[in-house]
Amino acid sequence: MSQVTVRTRRDLVTDALAAAPARRVVAIAVFVLLTAVGARLSVPLPGLVPVSLQTLVVLLAGLLLGPALGASAMAAYLLAGMAGLPMFVGGGGVAYLFGPTGGYLLAFPAAAAVTGALAARVSGDGITRAAGLALAATVGSIIVFIGGWAQLSLYLGDAGAAVTAGVVPFLAGSVAKIAVAVAIALKLGRPSASSL
Repeated sequence: MSQVTVRTRRDLVTDALAAAPARRVVAIAVFVLLTAVGARLSVPLPGLVPVSLQTLVVLLAGLLLGPALGASAMAAYLLAGMAGLPMFVGGGGVAYLFGPTGGYLLAFPAAAAVTGALAARVSGDGITRAAGLALAATVGSIIVFIGGWAQLSLYLGDAGAAVTAGVVPFLAGSVAKIAVAVAIALKLGRPSASSL
């Protein structure tokens, strides 16, 4: 007599989630949602660019998911916003990306990819690892600033005014976001490429 294994619906779901492609999709979806939440957690400043937690999530996507998945999550976020979902601080739609904050948003995939690629090269423990991750996150932040500054320069017609309005007010907050992202990454660790 052969044994018949009865599998419950819960077993099937657990097995499906254990599959690597499913984990990748879930990871991307989680970071798309976290970035959208980060957009909603924003504070308007005088001027055209608000402070939000989006860049913190971008850095975490690179540090925790790695370059490919991190960039994929940010690209999926942009696509959802371009499709009209209210993903951005002020809503959604393709036209939003042509506004004063579009350059920051368009830089998200590159920032996550570079942050992830640099973080993957970090070795060691303790302060050495923290410093390496901080450097990776700093480069990612710079990429977001460059994208934002470039488009804001075109929008305002003045590169100097774009630095004053779109970079300088956010430097201290960027340092804080880098510190938080590194602390979270050190706590959670980065999954191996085979686990996602």
